[in-house]
Amino acid sequence: MSIQTLTSEVHSPLDVGALAQLAGQFFAALPGERAEPQTALNVAPSPTALGGVSAPVNVLPAGSSLGPLGNGPQLPGTIAPGANAAPQSPQSVLNLGASSPSLVPHSAAPNGVPDHASIVPPAVDGRVGSGSLGVPQAYAPSLPAVGGASPERAEAIGPAHQRSPAPSTPYYFLGESAGYPTTVQSFDVPREDRVSAQSFGLPGADDLRALLGENPRHQAQPLPAHAPTTATERPTSPYYFAQPTRQAHGFSERVPQADEARHPGFDVHAVRRDFPVLQERVNGKQLVWFDNAATTHKPQSVIDRIAYFYAHENSNIHRAAHELAARATDAYEGAREKVRAFLGAGSVEEIIFVRGATEAINLVAKTWGWQNVGEGDEIIVSNLEHHANIVPWQQLAAAKGAKLKVIPVDDSGQVLLDEYKKLLSDRTKIVSVTQVSNALGTVVPVKEIVDLAHRAGAVALVDGAQSVSHMRVNVQEIGADFFVFSGHKVFGPTGIGVVYGRRELLDDMPPWQGGGNMIADVTFERTLFQPPPNKFEAGTGNIADAVGLGAAIDYVQRIGMENIARYEHDLLVYATHHLKPIPGVRLVGTAHEKASVLSFVLQGYTTEEVGKAMNAEGIAVRTGHHCAQPILRRFGLETTVRPSLAFYNTCEEVDRMIAVVRRLSGSRAKS
Repeated sequence: MSIQTLTSEVHSPLDVGALAQLAGQFFAALPGERAEPQTALNVAPSPTALGGVSAPVNVLPAGSSLGPLGNGPQLPGTIAPGANAAPQSPQSVLNLGASSPSLVPHSAAPNGVPDHASIVPPAVDGRVGSGSLGVPQAYAPSLPAVGGASPERAEAIGPAHQRSPAPSTPYYFLGESAGYPTTVQSFDVPREDRVSAQSFGLPGADDLRALLGENPRHQAQPLPAHAPTTATERPTSPYYFAQPTRQAHGFSERVPQADEARHPGFDVHAVRRDFPVLQERVNGKQLVWFDNAATTHKPQSVIDRIAYFYAHENSNIHRAAHELAARATDAYEGAREKVRAFLGAGSVEEIIFVRGATEAINLVAKTWGWQNVGEGDEIIVSNLEHHANIVPWQQLAAAKGAKLKVIPVDDSGQVLLDEYKKLLSDRTKIVSVTQVSNALGTVVPVKEIVDLAHRAGAVALVDGAQSVSHMRVNVQEIGADFFVFSGHKVFGPTGIGVVYGRRELLDDMPPWQGGGNMIADVTFERTLFQPPPNKFEAGTGNIADAVGLGAAIDYVQRIGMENIARYEHDLLVYATHHLKPIPGVRLVGTAHEKASVLSFVLQGYTTEEVGKAMNAEGIAVRTGHHCAQPILRRFGLETTVRPSLAFYNTCEEVDRMIAVVRRLSGSRAKS
């Protein structure tokens, strides 16, 4: 088909949409292209796009724009013949179809047609909205309710039979309708990476491979011989947890397992692809994030979920008749249910959202503690505690005339249960201990500690900030009266945390703060408070990050906490084995039961010097007292170097850290 034939079919007045359609037919009919007709949207993206690297958005030079009749030399803002539309700026996958002719890796047009063709689809300009691209809008007008809509939501969106069915996936870009359901039972994932190309009218993966050849970036990376894991078949989804076969205890490989008793495979390289920040470079080196005890990074699903909330659900929650309030309420309360299930709590009424574990402990100390601790009473903590589990109790003891007692630890960093028993008395009101030490990694036998506290007539609080990302937690099995943790320690957002409290205790506790969202009725003479958890959530909460925390819990639950714990244990053993023998290294915290923390000092160097040497190689470790000065002083130290591991770290990364420590050790020995 010639250009003259195409242009002769365009009727007057000119129709830009018709031009776009005809242009698509024109390019499809050129020599060397696929035989079946294609539109501008189903032209294959480039190999670069297949690998997950951002492709350019605007195929026009900066400042250029399309004229109403297309792009030609006679119009302002046009591309000169031979320019071949060089890409200028990043773009999302949604525009790849429009720009793919200019993304094919050839310096000249591959079909031999000169660059002065005057008909160009309007969608070629990345600045044109998605409507011109033929891409469906990202959001559908209604969201599914969670287990039964709240009264506010029912009022806002009408009878249940009028609502849209729940989408098959929690990711809006993978399903047939938009919206994030707050509870998801199961979902199927397309075979394409990250998004389904076919859902946007683009060719599928098989078509792209046939056109452009297999992309080496999609090949599964081989694991080293020493890695504590077995490489699995290349995943069918960019999200490691979203594999086709899901089981109650974790996720299996795509192929049937011959031995059903074998635990599910864990592919650390597949996991790493879910965390965008791990692709960062620091000082020219690939980032190694060994500061997980301070904060963990966020998978793309969490980032997407928060962005989606602000784009489609942002509203204050409860008591509003409009649609967005209903969506926000469902998302927020859905996240509360996810936390309840994650902790094994009996009711969502026992789950309170706060800013983090620090605020959570302060809430308990300044409500239950203020109400129940008096002069001469005793509060017990351990020598392992973070400052956040020391200072609030010190303040309470000073205000009430109570006494703070401390459980000692042995030389390995484990608490001494026999000494703890001696501290308990009929004056003990509360025992507050960490489940995992942030400074040493010691796993504390909290179940025994809680049981002994209850025998003495005391209540028990467990600080789970360092445990929830490493092991499965069930507050009812532990027997804790209170349990607290921070979202950013478990791959969720900062600024969000949780208090679990037994309902009978929460009912009797006074509110911590006063204001909106926590009252049943207010007059100038008296105020009636709502029951828990609303009683403890005054004002507008951190709604979006609570929703993000729910997405983070979804992520780790789908991988399987047992899989995470097993892999991290092997990685910790590997790192300890190589770090301990290095001359001058002193490991601090060698308890038999440990989570993924390696505290150490290196003779002849300050911890800051070691940290700077690590950073020069792109390795992030924490140095200092880690807000746990009492336990470091127990070992005669003020600071340590603290690498802390997560399930997205690898043996290769450990090797890089070990190489730095060995180099420093050897350099000081020679001097």
